[in-house]
Amino acid sequence: MKFSIEKAVLNKAVSQAQSVVERRNTIPILSNVLIEATPEGVSFRATDLDTEVVDRAPATVERPGATTVSAALLNDIARKLPDGALVNIAFDAASGRVSVQAGRANFNLATLPREDFPVMASTEYTANFTAPAPVLRRLFDKSRFAISTEETRYYLNGVYMHVADGEGGRTLRCVATDGHRLARIDAPLPEGAEAMPGVIVPRKTVAELKKLLDDDEAEIAVSVSETKVRFANPTITLTSKVIDGTFPDYTRVIPRGNTRRLEVDAADFARAVDRVATVSSERSRAVKLALDEDRLVLSVNAPDAGAADEELAVAYADEPLEIGFNAKYLQEIAAQIDRENAVFLFNGSGDAALIREGGDESAVYVVMPMRV
Repeated sequence: MKFSIEKAVLNKAVSQAQSVVERRNTIPILSNVLIEATPEGVSFRATDLDTEVVDRAPATVERPGATTVSAALLNDIARKLPDGALVNIAFDAASGRVSVQAGRANFNLATLPREDFPVMASTEYTANFTAPAPVLRRLFDKSRFAISTEETRYYLNGVYMHVADGEGGRTLRCVATDGHRLARIDAPLPEGAEAMPGVIVPRKTVAELKKLLDDDEAEIAVSVSETKVRFANPTITLTSKVIDGTFPDYTRVIPRGNTRRLEVDAADFARAVDRVATVSSERSRAVKLALDEDRLVLSVNAPDAGAADEELAVAYADEPLEIGFNAKYLQEIAAQIDRENAVFLFNGSGDAALIREGGDESAVYVVMPMRV
């Protein structure tokens, strides 16, 4: 195997591939990236047995072939090579070493046999469709903050992607919850997605997916089966096992009868919550919202640290209400709101609050109250 590739191209491809590699591996081959050179170009493949990423890059291939080298090592070398350098990579089967040469820098790296590298078994996908990158980015970016990190409730450790009945007909929906807050984001249903089974996309896969969705012009090919999900753009293919579990019936926790309506500037609200939460104790992080006619007072009372309050001008015309929330949850939800105003719908001080982006019904957030 012998090929030459630009430093920037190599750096991008290797860093994207190696990000799925676990830092600590008991199986040595899983620390490596599989390099495959063909007349069409070079691909870099990495896996942790649950997730696999293949990154294709243009290169001048002199001799096709394949081998595996340490992903972290190759990534560090690619990063440190001089900008604009042409990198020559060659595999010598006799010595079992890969040479990396750029300018006056030479590296000789140990390899492991390509036959030992586990390639994810191909699957018959139930549904195949394409969706614009910005649509998928919105679905996952706006819901990922609510993914649970509690390993015992493993079925909440991802985003539930499924077909649902929305306000204006069938939609592609992403839902995440950790039991304290919930995000439900809808997008128009792409053609070919009707038969898609509902799947829970793991947290790590959601994080890796960001790299595929950078280009606003890109169309992403999505393939879904009961056990796997695959996302592909022209250069990267991400394949992942889905979480084997049943996502709970989230519709039961979305309030239907909340009538007390508060409208507030989302950015002002987030900043005010951040300011008053400065004095709250790390453990509780509770902020009290006191609502009166066109007036909201945010307050925190932490006996060991002190107290803080801030008043905001808002649109509110219902009965006075006092309700407490975790400050971090309010900030995270406010950060998702793209429109100027956030709409809160309350019922009572012990009931969950529903939050929307202005009049937009396609993004809904729910947050449970706290005692304050």
